[in-house]
Amino acid sequence: MQLRLIFMGTPDFAVPTLLGLHAAGHDIAAVYTRAPKPAGRGMKLQPTPVEVEARRLGIPVLTPKTLKTPEAETEFRARNADAAIVVAYGMILPQTILDVPRLGCFNLHGSLLPRWRGAAPIQRAIMSGDKESGVMVMKMDAGLDTGDVAMAERIAITDRITALDLHDALAALGADLMVRGLGALERGRLQLTKQSEQGVTYAAKIDKAEARIDWTKSAHEVLRHIHGLSPFPGAWFELPIDGEQVRIKALRCEIDRSHITPHAEDKFTFACLDGAINILELQRAGGKKMSAIEFMRGLPPQQLPPTEIV
Repeated sequence: MQLRLIFMGTPDFAVPTLLGLHAAGHDIAAVYTRAPKPAGRGMKLQPTPVEVEARRLGIPVLTPKTLKTPEAETEFRARNADAAIVVAYGMILPQTILDVPRLGCFNLHGSLLPRWRGAAPIQRAIMSGDKESGVMVMKMDAGLDTGDVAMAERIAITDRITALDLHDALAALGADLMVRGLGALERGRLQLTKQSEQGVTYAAKIDKAEARIDWTKSAHEVLRHIHGLSPFPGAWFELPIDGEQVRIKALRCEIDRSHITPHAEDKFTFACLDGAINILELQRAGGKKMSAIEFMRGLPPQQLPPTEIV
């Protein structure tokens, strides 16, 4: 027996799960997503990635501004769904909505709960030096990521992984996990476990004010800061070029372990508290992403970075 579902999601992260559920043969009665927003040079209204895929699949799309009205509840109830699947929707579901599907509302969350409840679990896991992350299927309640958990998949966080790398890996893992979870739900075999109250942490939304790189921190802290904010909003530093301070986003880096002389042709190296960082990929303000070597080739030798920035 296939389930009749409401799918609720907005960004790229949610798309693989939508596609996976559709491919598995579930009846997706409607897709809820955020309303289109103006973007680009012409500031034209751009539908969310989930809306684009839903319309391509011929699934009805709804973009309510709130779910807290009687009208919203009536519309939701009219879909007669067995369950609702929520993946990075970006809107709080009130209890009146959570109570509608006969089997409940299930969320795919990008962390190993109860660690990193909240808005930015992928970025915070990298920035905090975590050695692993993962995705979990959770039955939703009225709290912030506090519901009972059912299934999980784990992935190691190495010093090479950026937020984008982890995002894409978890999106793919999560899609498969949710499909398997709903298979168990269909058979009445989805086992739920209460979250531990030990180790609860909150992943606060990323504030652009925290994006500036602090070279006085350890090399590993700087690396995780850079990778945790790559590509958006992007950890940045300033470099004097042609008499002005130019903002540059560092997108990918490594800890320098070679002890080579500063300003070697193939290294873009900055000193930290206990070592140095080699910037590998970067983006100048208003420019395109490029390798550090490409960037350095365009700089006069006297404008290469000092070995110590504080």
